[in-house]
Amino acid sequence: MRKDIHPKMREVVFKDISCDFAFLGTSTLDSKETMSWEDGKTYPLIKVEISSASHPFFTGKQRVMDTEGRIDRFKKKYGKK
Repeated sequence: MRKDIHPKMREVVFKDISCDFAFLGTSTLDSKETMSWEDGKTYPLIKVEISSASHPFFTGKQRVMDTEGRIDRFKKKYGKK
C-alpha cells in the first residue's frame, strides 16, 4: 500500500451554534479555532449549524407538512373535471 495518502484523523469539538451544544468526535477536518474541552485539553473547533440537539426530528418539534398524499393532491389539481 502507498504511504501518506490518507488524511490524518484527529479529535475535534463540534459545536452547534444554534443552541450552544458541543460534542467531542473524530474527523479529518482541521480548524484554526480551538476550544478547551471538559477534560482540560484543547481541541480544534468545528462550528455546525444543526445537530441532534437542534434538529426538529430529534427534538420532537417536527412539523408534518404533507397531510394529504402527493398523488391525491396531484389528482385533485390535474384530474378530470
